Amino acid sequence: MTAGTQERQADAWLEALLQERYATRGFRPDPVPEPVIDRILALAQRTPSWCNTQPWHTLVLGGERLERFRTALYRHADGAEPDYDITPPVYQGVSLARRREAGWGLYGTLGIEKGDRVASHRQAMENFRFFGAPHLAVITSDRALGGYGLVDCGGFVANLVLAAKANGVDTVIQAAATQQGGFVHHELGIPEDRTLVCGVAFGYADDTHPANAFRAGRAPIDDARAFLP
Repeated sequence: MTAGTQERQADAWLEALLQERYATRGFRPDPVPEPVIDRILALAQRTPSWCNTQPWHTLVLGGERLERFRTALYRHADGAEPDYDITPPVYQGVSLARRREAGWGLYGTLGIEKGDRVASHRQAMENFRFFGAPHLAVITSDRALGGYGLVDCGGFVANLVLAAKANGVDTVIQAAATQQGGFVHHELGIPEDRTLVCGVAFGYADDTHPANAFRAGRAPIDDARAFLP
């Protein structure tokens, strides 16, 4: 196999992973074997970071421990305001438009009409149940590294979900898992010198769940880059 052929094959594999992965919002209860979880994390560990600081740390929950956390967070979050320390204070412009497009696209797939606040609230609260996933990874960063640590953790999360897909495991990246920051720190015993980044719920997709038919769109590349003359 020539170098050019290997490069084209690697490009095709990466494209397939990026195309096939989606935000899964309905999981089967089947647990992921621990060796598979370890393999996924080992692959994501290869993520590059600023000065090789590797600021991420992953807390993996499953079984009864996850069920207790799922129940407690759902009860705590209902009606509570987020106190997540890196949540955007406001969505505006194209970010707001894309957020709305994705949200209403999902709700439309689920048969939730605009203005149905009861149904939309019920679906939004499913975030705090982690959509029934059998596992949750909570990713934190070294608070002292500030923005660079968060950027590095973003790369880690991206590689984590691709490594999961390469191993047949489905994922959804969630702010909801960490939005109630004070509660999550206390409930999971996470020290204050760690910044909550996000959660990644994972397991095997329930292909019969209507939410899993939804796919969010992507802006054309011309909207996301420019070449300087």
